[in-house]
Amino acid sequence: MNQNPSQPFVPFVIGVAGGSGSGKSTVTQQVLSSFGADLVSVVMQDDYYRDQTHLTMAERREQNYDHPQAFDWPLLVEHVRALRNGESIAMPIYDFTVSNRTDQTIPVKPAPVIVIEGLFALYDADLRDMMSLKIFVDTAPDVRFIRRLQRDVAERGRSLDSIVGQYLDTVRPMHKQFIEPTRRKADMILPHGANGPAIDVITTKVASVLGKLQILERRSSPALD
Repeated sequence: MNQNPSQPFVPFVIGVAGGSGSGKSTVTQQVLSSFGADLVSVVMQDDYYRDQTHLTMAERREQNYDHPQAFDWPLLVEHVRALRNGESIAMPIYDFTVSNRTDQTIPVKPAPVIVIEGLFALYDADLRDMMSLKIFVDTAPDVRFIRRLQRDVAERGRSLDSIVGQYLDTVRPMHKQFIEPTRRKADMILPHGANGPAIDVITTKVASVLGKLQILERRSSPALD
């Protein structure tokens, strides 16, 4: 796919990986809030779980959502490539309460900075090859579990027993087998989660890249009559 001639630069792509509850979303939101939605587009890997319309609800509940095969990798890679080439995408929306995609999508426009956030953001080689900065958010297991517990109860209506059972059956072993090893693929490891100094380093890097593209300068300069 050729670069869109209307986009004179290759976007700066950031991959943000880490275990469930590690603080990936905090890193992503800090980058987004620091520069704004006109300069930063976000791709959430959580929305790229495979479509499961053909499965019953009982069958969906039995799937291992912490395994790389649970994701639609071809679609995710296709969408990131499109964004890098200046094309908009229709990002799927995944509903965790029914363990399936909805029939709606989110329009995502290309931007100078693209953030890919997800458990396995650094897992796929094709995806990594498109990244300019690869980040692994490393947080203590007990902290991650507590955050996951609070989220799943509050946002996904799950019971304590189901959360603990899934954590022991799939979340913890899959983290050790598939997610933890991707630390070695990272350019930057945040050893204490989304801490302030680490965020400052990341946003400073992004500002430097945008400055080289003269994007920040153009946005802050008064319009000429």
